[in-house]
Amino acid sequence: MTTYENFKFEVDGDGIALVTWDMPNRSMNVLSQSSMADMAAIIEAIVSDEKIQGAILTSGKDAFCAGADLSMMGGQAGGGSGGGSREERVKAMYEGNLHFNMLLRRLETCGKPIVAAINGTALGGGLEVTLACHYRIAADNPKTQIGLPEAKVGLLPGGGGTQRLPRLIGAAAALPLILQGTALDPQKALKAGIVSKVVPAAELLSAAKAWLKEGLAQPKVKHGKKGPEVCPIAIQPWDREGYRVPGGGPHDGKAGQTFTIGNATLHKTTHGNFPAQQYIMSCVYEGLQVPIEAGLRIETRYFTKLLMDPRSKAMIRSLFLSMQELGKGARRPAGVPDFKVKKLGILGAGMMGAGIAYVSAQAGMEVVLLDTDQANAEKGKAYSEKLLAKQLEKGRTTQEKADALLARIKPTTSYDDLKGADLVIEAVFENRDIKADVTKKSEPMLAEGGIYGSNTSTLPITGLAEAAKHQENFIGIHFFSPVDKMQLVEIIMGKRTSQETLAKAMDYVKQIRKTPIVVNDSRGFYTSRCFGTYVGEGLAMLAEGIKPAIIENVGRTTGMPMPPLALNDEVSLDLAYKVREQTKKDLGDKYVAGPADKIVEKMVIELGRVGKKAAKGFYDYPADGKKKLWPGLADIAGTHKDIEDVDVEELKKRFLYIQSLEAARCFEEGVVTDVRDADVGAILGWGFAPWTGGPLSLIDMVGAKEFVDTCDKLAQKYGERFKPTKLLRDMAEKGDTFYARFAPQKAAA
Repeated sequence: MTTYENFKFEVDGDGIALVTWDMPNRSMNVLSQSSMADMAAIIEAIVSDEKIQGAILTSGKDAFCAGADLSMMGGQAGGGSGGGSREERVKAMYEGNLHFNMLLRRLETCGKPIVAAINGTALGGGLEVTLACHYRIAADNPKTQIGLPEAKVGLLPGGGGTQRLPRLIGAAAALPLILQGTALDPQKALKAGIVSKVVPAAELLSAAKAWLKEGLAQPKVKHGKKGPEVCPIAIQPWDREGYRVPGGGPHDGKAGQTFTIGNATLHKTTHGNFPAQQYIMSCVYEGLQVPIEAGLRIETRYFTKLLMDPRSKAMIRSLFLSMQELGKGARRPAGVPDFKVKKLGILGAGMMGAGIAYVSAQAGMEVVLLDTDQANAEKGKAYSEKLLAKQLEKGRTTQEKADALLARIKPTTSYDDLKGADLVIEAVFENRDIKADVTKKSEPMLAEGGIYGSNTSTLPITGLAEAAKHQENFIGIHFFSPVDKMQLVEIIMGKRTSQETLAKAMDYVKQIRKTPIVVNDSRGFYTSRCFGTYVGEGLAMLAEGIKPAIIENVGRTTGMPMPPLALNDEVSLDLAYKVREQTKKDLGDKYVAGPADKIVEKMVIELGRVGKKAAKGFYDYPADGKKKLWPGLADIAGTHKDIEDVDVEELKKRFLYIQSLEAARCFEEGVVTDVRDADVGAILGWGFAPWTGGPLSLIDMVGAKEFVDTCDKLAQKYGERFKPTKLLRDMAEKGDTFYARFAPQKAAA
């Protein structure tokens, strides 16, 4: 057996090489400079050794390969930080990426059959390696993921994925998978034609060897008109005489419509904000019209162009690197022993409490779901029953597992049932008096060393903690709705919250497999405060007389997941009104009225149009049809400005810049202290346009000087809310960026 740095290589008596990918000191294999160098040496060993008849490529890890090392990609993206001119860096990047593509091309044309034995997850570059093999057998494990997810982090498959997958299964089938970054389980991958066979895990290597031996027994054939004679199974479909793309190429009737319709759909969904998706379309369209080697060069050209786009760097950094670091506990205080929540108490069985109960029971915790009325508590548990019924229907769980999860949730009205809880989370109405009452009743029930969390979205934690006997154990744990789908948890430090309590809260978030950000106390904290500026700007535009349809359409084109008026309806106008009234009460004369306060008050108090939950808000929600903007809105808002009366680009900037400005203000005030928290929290929390990498990344991308200049102009036209902060002016003067000036600490080990 020969051992490389990242691979084990052994040849049996039948001349079949077993290549086992097993990178040291890593839980998963990735495509790195060292693993690619090993791969090149192994391919040459297979080609040059006459004793080797074929090879099996598998993994020594639970997963096959997680893809490229994106920390390496992050350094390249946006132009990289290496020396030399931009032109020299682009050339070096192109040649480096092309080298890997040609390496895989060497693998598939080596003249000897290679079978990929996919024992676990194969994503991105991991799948691309298997596509360069002549046959793919996957172990039958429903948890295995097979796909090309690069588009989700602002990239395109750069190892031949845009060329081999469409040639294997056709453009119509391949494009949606690549554009959306969809991952499939082995059975679905088999049905799609991505893998050739699925077998029980114990039979994986024997099945791979059987395929090789059967193929090697066949008479050799000529590889091309002038090529050598090779085993017939060692020729890829696209290298065979008379090959045609499944379903036809770009100019073949219905196949051509894939690109025509696809481009229109792409523009409708991305609004030109995501370059990766457009480049993927171009790679496939152009690449399928030429031989595969030319197609690989086309892919490499677009891949390099994409890496030079600052949007890619921002997306890779926030959506992968920062998210991964925060998920691993980068912000967790050191020196605090690990904390595990075994028993959790939840106060309030409404939508939020019910969702928290589900994800916590799913993580194996004993959950006590308390409400003032037993029927309400039971209704909260029924939410979990509803979610599990859907999973059972889709085959994602078993009845036994569903029953066990439900058995862990105890609906009750008795505070005594909370005794011994490691954590109690309060999720009652946004009313300080109600929260104080339940805190006093439930805090004494905590186990020794237990902590108390409030799920408030706006009320300052320090004030709420005054109702607690041990304020050092009181912390904000703010979930987002729906809890079972939203991945972010905003952890809020009160003035007296201890570092030990912070560590324990983060351990709980890790238990339920969500991503935590840490912020300091203030009204609205970070996410609610910044999110409010987006919906608030939409209302301001409405008050200016801009027609609602224009406001909504422009909101969509910025890359936000929902337009502002629809989002107001989702969170409910009466909640916004109540929060505003509480804020007015707390701030007194210091409260500054918003441009649309009167519109919201009229909608809620006079008209009872409180949003989606009442089937009437800014939109009407007919029971038998799609929602529509309420026609009466034009009358109460006095809207008269049509598309020719507004500057659409300015409206886009207003939507994005007002959020970025508030994020920068939160950073300057110390509400948020880590740039990763600011950017990841914005994208996961309220859906801030992902193509920007987050609100602070957007400022860095635009440049502090240009951002400040634009905000000054907007402030002159629309008011003080656009006035840049002192920190931003200082950054503009010095040419600073947030990620250079406030470089985050590396993730905890």
